[in-house]
Amino acid sequence: MLYLYHKEAGASTLTLTGEEHRYLFKVRRHKANEKLHLRNLEDGYLYTYEVASIDKRSVVLSLLSKTLHEVKPTRSLHIGWCVIDPKSIEKVLPSLNEIGVEKVTFIYCQRSQKSFKLDFKRLHKILINSSQQSGRTEMMVLEIADNIDSFLEKHPKSYMLNFSQTSLDTVRENIETLIIGCEGGFTDEERALFEEHKIVGFSTPLVLKSESAACAVAAKILL
Repeated sequence: MLYLYHKEAGASTLTLTGEEHRYLFKVRRHKANEKLHLRNLEDGYLYTYEVASIDKRSVVLSLLSKTLHEVKPTRSLHIGWCVIDPKSIEKVLPSLNEIGVEKVTFIYCQRSQKSFKLDFKRLHKILINSSQQSGRTEMMVLEIADNIDSFLEKHPKSYMLNFSQTSLDTVRENIETLIIGCEGGFTDEERALFEEHKIVGFSTPLVLKSESAACAVAAKILL
């Protein structure tokens, strides 16, 4: 873990209880006078605190210094991800965050199961843990869209990932927003929303799961 997240990081004094206290007291076994790095994932600063006191119920931290130190990818990528099983999303989301995806909008496309409901509070917690481990200083943005039509109204320059003679590799420098389908892919009606040159694919005969495709896209474009 490169830092500890706290929404009030930057305050002169912080008192940690609950899960944060248990991590520092029982897992990391910190002691008084030791130093810790904290972030609030909003302002880009790395805050250095000293453990003023620690016991079985709470940890009191005193601010020593702050340093502007932003860690983020050199370019942005917005993935429009047609909703799949939330359990699969939760497994892959940390990888997308660590690779550097700026934003994910979950889309209920025509073949998404409407019974799948996303727990954004849980997803937010997963992203915090991933950011602490990877050093990322800005939280990935998560949104939701009712369908591909409404998504394209906001993001008309989007590309679609699908079976195509146009390889993603040949146009990846132009892609800022890309839509990935769910299991079963896109319908003919959804594919018709895109011009042919905006539909791209991988140079492989293999069929990838939606979550595998999301990781592959992120890696090809950002790394």
